[in-house]
Amino acid sequence: MEHRCGWVNNDPLYMEYHDKEWGVPVQDDQKMFEFLLLETFQAGLSWYTILKKRENFRKAFADFDYHKVAAFTETDRERLMQDAGIIRNRQKIHAAITNAQQFMVVQKEWGSFCKYIWSFVDFAPLQNSPKSLAQVPATSDVSDKLSKDLKKRGFKFVGSTTIYAHMQACGMVNDHTTDCFRQKEVQKMAKELRF
Repeated sequence: MEHRCGWVNNDPLYMEYHDKEWGVPVQDDQKMFEFLLLETFQAGLSWYTILKKRENFRKAFADFDYHKVAAFTETDRERLMQDAGIIRNRQKIHAAITNAQQFMVVQKEWGSFCKYIWSFVDFAPLQNSPKSLAQVPATSDVSDKLSKDLKKRGFKFVGSTTIYAHMQACGMVNDHTTDCFRQKEVQKMAKELRF
């Protein structure tokens, strides 16, 4: 049996997320926005909670199309507040819409949001190689800097812990533990990155 990181439970949904997505370098703006939106809603909750509601979020937030989310109106906000399938938090809903708008501002400036965010790690995933879960940090100097820059640009719910989780999810940092079968696989993917 293949060994996984200690945070994975035995729900097939969670295992598949760990085995196929977590730590894989994301270079697509649409996917990057999806993770950013989901991380925004995760603040103060478990990722497992969000993952179970991911498809509901997909429906509620126009298939994570940031152009559409950026144009959401007051009617959309109220619709989202009535949607039992997502996390009904007015501030987080507001943040998701604001972040979609700011996302496009960054895109205009950098050509792509991915180019902007990856510049914080010099366009190469950081390889941490933690031996155990206890060695996986909750924040880093990079997440501190990135969080500060995003806040300055008007993004909401982007504290350092949320941003570090985002960096892990989209492969900017490889925090698979050394005893996890994905650690080396994800490490190899770093060599294929092209910007």
